[in-house]
Amino acid sequence: MNKANWEIKLCWVKAHAGIIGNELADTLAKKATKNESLTEEYNRIPKSVVTRELEEESVRKWQRNWTQTTKGSTTKEYFPNVEERLKMKLNLTQNSTAIVTGHGKTKAYLHRFKIIEDPTCTCGKAV
Repeated sequence: MNKANWEIKLCWVKAHAGIIGNELADTLAKKATKNESLTEEYNRIPKSVVTRELEEESVRKWQRNWTQTTKGSTTKEYFPNVEERLKMKLNLTQNSTAIVTGHGKTKAYLHRFKIIEDPTCTCGKAV
């Protein structure tokens, strides 16, 4: 049996809820515990390694999605790289979130939603 192309995904399912695949897995697992002729065919991997690999793959997937989406352009200007952003120690406040998401109550923002007529800052520059 070729195991090189297997893809294993983990997800939580409610136990004892009549989910056919879960019930079958429970039955087979109980049967396997009573079969003394079965040998172990796995290498023990520390939980920390599995956790790290799952976190790394999650960040890679997040970065792919972040790069491909057309949304969040203002936030992307501040944080183009997911991994680097996750390493930052930021004290996020309501105001800082408003700024990096482009939803601060700036004149440009208020003008965009037709709340005010002029997007020009009091300094004379459009912002």
